[in-house]
Amino acid sequence: MGGGPVGAGPHRIGAKTTTLTPEDRCMPGITREEVAHLARLARLELKGEELDHFAGQLDDIIGAVARVSEVADQDVPPTSHPLPLTNVMRADEVRPSLTPEQALSGAPAQEQQRFKVPQILGED
Repeated sequence: MGGGPVGAGPHRIGAKTTTLTPEDRCMPGITREEVAHLARLARLELKGEELDHFAGQLDDIIGAVARVSEVADQDVPPTSHPLPLTNVMRADEVRPSLTPEQALSGAPAQEQQRFKVPQILGED
């Protein structure tokens, strides 16, 4: 990757290309160490050049979100969806189904009428 701050340089925002400077940022850039930490949490193995690449990409994403936050105005109420939504699903109805024994018949392991899976988080 080139020199300079992570995420600095030309970026496409909307239909135009702009150059983000350190002053455009609300917070310092994402570091390689932070990307490495995220990769460990996600159980991903990343090499040095990948850490640099993803640090730049994450920095760009955070910068874009910061710009959207700047545009949000107090006169615009927060919404979860631009159009009103209604529930279009059918009503629940009880119908014949598999018994627990039938559902678990192909399971490699089961316990208390549930699928038993290996422990992965080290919790009891």
